[in-house]
Amino acid sequence: MQHDQRQPTNPGAAPLGYTAAVELSSDRLLNNKKQKAKSSRPAAGGSRFKLGGKKEEAERQRKLELIRTPVLSCYRIAVISLKGGVGKTTTTTALGSTLATERQDKILAIDANPDAGTLGRRVRRETGATIRDLVQAIPYLNSYMDIRRFTSQASSGLEIIANDVDPAVSTTFNDEDYRRAIDVLGKQYPIILTDSGTGLLYSAMRGVLDLADQLIIISTPSVDGASSASTTLDWLSAHGYADLVSRSITVISGVRETGKMIKVDDIVGHFQTRCRGVVVVPFDEHLAAGAEVDLDMMRPKVREAYFNLSAMVAEDFVRHQQSHGLWTSNGNPPPVAAPPLPGQPMPGQQPMPGQQPAPGQPGAPAQPGQYVQPEQPGQPAQHQPGQPYPQQAGQPYPQQPGQQPYPQPGYGYPQPGQTPPPPQQ
Repeated sequence: MQHDQRQPTNPGAAPLGYTAAVELSSDRLLNNKKQKAKSSRPAAGGSRFKLGGKKEEAERQRKLELIRTPVLSCYRIAVISLKGGVGKTTTTTALGSTLATERQDKILAIDANPDAGTLGRRVRRETGATIRDLVQAIPYLNSYMDIRRFTSQASSGLEIIANDVDPAVSTTFNDEDYRRAIDVLGKQYPIILTDSGTGLLYSAMRGVLDLADQLIIISTPSVDGASSASTTLDWLSAHGYADLVSRSITVISGVRETGKMIKVDDIVGHFQTRCRGVVVVPFDEHLAAGAEVDLDMMRPKVREAYFNLSAMVAEDFVRHQQSHGLWTSNGNPPPVAAPPLPGQPMPGQQPMPGQQPAPGQPGAPAQPGQYVQPEQPGQPAQHQPGQPYPQQAGQPYPQQPGQQPYPQPGYGYPQPGQTPPPPQQ
């Protein structure tokens, strides 16, 4: 009789996935050699007489100013696709990293994929917390540092909130959870990117689309990839998101320069008629490795493509600000005075009944450390700087020896709407 020779599971064994995380890590599997050209910026020692160099640099500065447009209200970007494996997570990470690098601002990417998204593998994890953990802690999140405990930050400055690796657990992140998370995160991050799932009908997708200010559709240079992306636009237009579709951007990811089979120009032309813009991202071996995204490891043409994508996204910042009443019609921020302290009226506004006047105003209570001389019976109240002198009933304004009497009301100084009197002879 044969007996099973396998040993029972060791209760003290490493947790599930630990061996893969150690033996199949990026440090062991990747040749981390930096590219010679680390940026799309021209080299400092390059030729000053390069043909078109000044024009190209001026165009780059224009795009850089666009990218650095102040964002006064949280701007939300949704990256979606019906087809999996088209570079959606890669685009989310690369775009977020580019925005974080060029803006030097707080940029956040959220993994809202219900099928165990891989966004958490594109940066070096600093915490094991997930988006589900953050949702449960929302009542206790009172500051940026409270939220920072749930994020991992890349070298570019991009922060990400990962999802659970277990699909059975990640599906519990629903539409209500997403809206609650965005409500809290939007108070700390001016730009939030959402890496959505491959479906359009799962629970959180409704909130992703309803709250999105910018939509990025991902396609591949293939027949099925382009068809799926176009079908996504059809579905969105038919379900009340036509305005969002008209302002969307299509990214054709992983285009091989040596490819001869697919007519990429025809795919670009198709989406140009349906979207606000199209960006072609060349194939990049570093991005195809599926590991942590490092901008310095990208080919210069690839990094330039994501720079152009960032500028195209930033072109919509002004429209977004104007829709929230935060920008003037010429695109400049309006002059806004600092808001009053809580419970105080705006400058020039009368206090509400039962409301204390602002400090320094008539009738305002004394401030801590301020001495107020008590009024003596039969003596006039002490004069406050900047206030008219008090007048007792039937008495003239007080005057010093050798001075002319203060003008009575209606005499000496013109009232509003009156012309000055002629000088006395």
